[in-house]
Amino acid sequence: MRLHAPASIAAAIAASLVVMAPAAQAADADAAQALARQNNCFRCHSVEKAKDGPAWKDVAAKYKGKADAQQRLLTHLTTGEKAKFADGHEEEHKIIKSPDVAKTKNLIDWILSL
Repeated sequence: MRLHAPASIAAAIAASLVVMAPAAQAADADAAQALARQNNCFRCHSVEKAKDGPAWKDVAAKYKGKADAQQRLLTHLTTGEKAKFADGHEEEHKIIKSPDVAKTKNLIDWILSL
């Protein structure tokens, strides 16, 4: 009696899970942008162009491939740590106001997806 699946079946199942994982983690862009608007993020940031803060595409490029990217940005957006500006001055970054940390993480995932 055979209790274990053949290696080829196990490999196919594992491969399908890897393929499905990114879709399961895809950010809800509409919800992310709504949270950004509610918190006036677009005052200092945009997707493409630097304003007072960096463009979010530049943020995504900075953190690309870094395992701690989401946690690093979550800390930045929820603790009010200092943000450094091009002219050298620093200010506390505005804290994202959301009672649901999942919404803030969705915003971060959306930014990192750009």
